Amino acid sequence: MAELFAAAPHPAAPAAQDAFAADYAAARSRFLAAAATAEAAVESFAHPLTGPSGEALATDTAWLGPADAGRVLVLQSATHGVEGFCGAGIQTDLLRAAPAPRLPPDTALLLIHALNPHGFAWLRRVNEDGVDLNRNFVDFAGPLPANAGYEALADALVPPATDAATLAAADAALAAYAADHGQRALEEVVTAGQHTHADGLFHGGTGPTWSRRTLESILARHRMAERRSVAVIDLHTGLGPYGYGELICDHPPGSAAVARARAWWGVSVTEPLLGTSSSGAKTGLVDYAWHAVGPQVVFVTLEVGTFPTGRMFEVLRADHVLHRTGAVDWQAPETRRIKAALRRHFYPDADDWREQVLWRSRQVVRQALAGLVAAG
Repeated sequence: MAELFAAAPHPAAPAAQDAFAADYAAARSRFLAAAATAEAAVESFAHPLTGPSGEALATDTAWLGPADAGRVLVLQSATHGVEGFCGAGIQTDLLRAAPAPRLPPDTALLLIHALNPHGFAWLRRVNEDGVDLNRNFVDFAGPLPANAGYEALADALVPPATDAATLAAADAALAAYAADHGQRALEEVVTAGQHTHADGLFHGGTGPTWSRRTLESILARHRMAERRSVAVIDLHTGLGPYGYGELICDHPPGSAAVARARAWWGVSVTEPLLGTSSSGAKTGLVDYAWHAVGPQVVFVTLEVGTFPTGRMFEVLRADHVLHRTGAVDWQAPETRRIKAALRRHFYPDADDWREQVLWRSRQVVRQALAGLVAAG
């Protein structure tokens, strides 16, 4: 698959850097323009709400290659809204570099742009209901996953007030938990997912979200269960070393899907369930919607690192405190400060970081296409 990007500019070139956009509306515009140039089949799923400037919101898909392709490579962005800056840039770069004729025979490319468009536009990791989409894929007909550790720390993670004394007490409670159980244990308790505090961090919700229902519709419309082999790359940022693209696999350890992931992408593939990843074990992952399609699916997360995890908790806490009272003044200085800090953590907006992103994403796509071909 070396020829796939043979004609593409060096990642540092302005044309490649231009794949990234400053906001959701610009990212959507560039994605749709690139899809049109590549002659992709585009479908849009309109979101019921609008963005901060009244702009329309949607999850858009672009399909390149035969409609009946036996092999499909999927890239989805903005599962966590504000992380969409990176994912959308990767998708636009791919559309510009890889029109349908360069795909292997019997192979198609499906790009799902802005799975959580509301979070992308409003600079939130969560959706319009404060739900973390990547904790929402649970069976709501049965008992919801419990997280007693989170319940004990809920008020420390999202304090009821922002005065110095309250924040100091909250920080002390978190530090005490880390001292007793270890920093890694604290991170896993916080990020695992919870369904008891709607205004809290990593809330999985009380029912399927608009984005979940939209993804399930996309899977059905593209008949994913009928495909012979499917590789899915979910694009994320915020965990791990700056600029490093970690491939995370949440298939059951020892499964055939894990074996294929390692055969396709190499030994750098990590597994949260084995403790080898920067990410801990979680509930309600979007992965599970794809796992349910069938054994032909290999799902990985491309997680591009930015800044330390402690900083991530700080910006998420500030954002949740800001929104816990309801609607916010988008133009208020404090809102702008909090949103800028959140955006910077999940999208450093620096040339060196973007260059690392493009190099790694192109490598991962090449490996995925080679793996699909090898799978037959």
